[in-house]
Amino acid sequence: MSKERARRRAAREAEAERQRAKRARLVARRERRRALVGRLTPRLPRRRTGRLFPRRSAGERAGITVLTLALLAVVWLLVDDPALRLLLIVLGLLGLPALVVIALGRRT
Repeated sequence: MSKERARRRAAREAEAERQRAKRARLVARRERRRALVGRLTPRLPRRRTGRLFPRRSAGERAGITVLTLALLAVVWLLVDDPALRLLLIVLGLLGLPALVVIALGRRT
């Protein structure tokens, strides 16, 4: 009877060892894959990179764009004289940065 128990215990231990080895291979494979994906995935840039509009959020930039396009559309639709239309569009685009700074202010 004890030989039979020893044989079953050895079979259980061998099966457990196979399972541990299989699990270790899976974990190692997963870690290699994560490391590869981590190397290939681009990182988000830092917030103060000196890029265009670093002080404006995406919502603020979208609002500025939408309001600018609305201003251009209103000028285009309501003004008939082409010279006056062009003058108002140029003045609006030149005055836009000042209006943005006045309206949204600077963050510290």
